[in-house]
Amino acid sequence: MTPHESILHLQNKMSVSIIGQSNLIERLILVLLANGNMLLEGLPGLAKTRAIKSLAKELDCGLSRIQFTPDLLPSDITGTEIYQPEAKEKFIFQEGPIFSNLILADEINRSPAKVQSALLEAMEERQVSVAGKTYKMEPLFMVMATQNPVEQEGTYPLPEAQMDRFLMHVMIDYPDDASELKIMRLNREEQSKEKKEEKRLSPTIIFDARKEIEKIPISETMEKYIVDIISATRYPEKYTEELRNWIDFGASPRGSIAIDRASRTHAWMHGNDHVSPDNIRAVVHDCLRHRLILSYEANADGITADKVIDEILQQVAVIA
Repeated sequence: MTPHESILHLQNKMSVSIIGQSNLIERLILVLLANGNMLLEGLPGLAKTRAIKSLAKELDCGLSRIQFTPDLLPSDITGTEIYQPEAKEKFIFQEGPIFSNLILADEINRSPAKVQSALLEAMEERQVSVAGKTYKMEPLFMVMATQNPVEQEGTYPLPEAQMDRFLMHVMIDYPDDASELKIMRLNREEQSKEKKEEKRLSPTIIFDARKEIEKIPISETMEKYIVDIISATRYPEKYTEELRNWIDFGASPRGSIAIDRASRTHAWMHGNDHVSPDNIRAVVHDCLRHRLILSYEANADGITADKVIDEILQQVAVIA
């Protein structure tokens, strides 16, 4: 199978066990192919944990789950040096759960900023520094952090610097009624059937796919379109009075990089040989919703980041 056929096969296999969340499956694979990290927000029971477990199950790679709690310490994530007097090397580094391929940071906003920051270096630079030494991560590495939009008591909002390190902020909602029925039936089948060990896909398909994605061209017109969208978040007064009143701070350069990487990956996944405006529009909400800081007036009026991005897309034209 070609890399593209292998990725479609992976997507189809995951769809069998995760019903009614096709967007979640696509975004999870897209972020992995784009070598990024994902922040996933949704109510309990919507297959957030199941999705990344399914990805690890289908790929022959490791999965670490870190349950973020108020008493968690940074060393519980990165690892620490252990003193062993009988050994030649007195201090031996014991790796933490961050040293795996897929990292599930469950309810990341339950821990204070000091603990959240333990992920920053790994997410951005693919390494961890402990006691003056640097330890490299695995070549295949992705953090998928989850947070619950309700029950905000006792939580710690993620700092802007950390939010900016997520390639995408994906929102998921309840499945429809037909999917709900399939979920119930699937659960019954899983309870009664014996679990069989199936052949897992090699992680090399991810690296092969990335090589093909690197070759997807993006025209100067599309590059300018991305830059204009980012510019509209920073200088909204050039467009409409509404945008000026809604946005306090726009997206950083990571925003344009995220849209570029995600749109090229989206084009490849959908069998396109170049990036079109539709590919950019398909990913722009997930790439920007966590990078915009809205004004007090926007929050007071119930204006969401998605509504602001909708307005930006209406105002910014594709100029050939």
